[in-house]
Amino acid sequence: MFPVDISTLGAFLLTVSAVVLSPGPDTIIILRYTLSSGPRIGLVTVAGVQTGLVVHTLLAVLGISVLIASSPVLFKTVALAGAVYIAWIGVQGFRDGGMLDISNNKPAVSTTKAYRDAILCNVLNPKVILLFLALLPNFVDADRGNVPLQMVIFGLGLIIINTLWQVPLALAAEAVRRWLMNPIVYKMVTRSTGVLLLAIALMMVYENLWQTN
Repeated sequence: MFPVDISTLGAFLLTVSAVVLSPGPDTIIILRYTLSSGPRIGLVTVAGVQTGLVVHTLLAVLGISVLIASSPVLFKTVALAGAVYIAWIGVQGFRDGGMLDISNNKPAVSTTKAYRDAILCNVLNPKVILLFLALLPNFVDADRGNVPLQMVIFGLGLIIINTLWQVPLALAAEAVRRWLMNPIVYKMVTRSTGVLLLAIALMMVYENLWQTN
């Protein structure tokens, strides 16, 4: 039996896709370093972001597995916090302002700096920290067993989604920068993902509070 239910995995990938598409620090550092130093440095930056996600995955495997084993009630509380977090991100999509400050006049950076900064940007990004701490518990099924393997599968899914979005981002940075800086396009992206994230948050609350086994 596959460790993760396929429908659950699909729901997780849909959720993280909406989170990944909402512009944040990872998007900014990739665009800035690509615009200042070229596509090769941009791809190194993307690799650094994915390395940061590997770190988060390993920490989640240890932490959430212990949480499930020690306290189901605490686990559900964390899962509900994840719903609140997802709803908060969704609401941000309806706020005015906050346009990305992405310019193409930044100084060139080295391969080492790009990789290191991308890792730190991702590992210290509150958005990613909360995603792993508060979102993943909503998709882990302790009854299926092998919780660490489930976490690894979810982590790999996130890395794949992230890579599929960020590699083209680095290869076409200038076009993407102009695209995101267009107020109409920016509102379309942020508000559509906002609606999706709010709907997901409501489903998460329903499953944890009102759904009966």
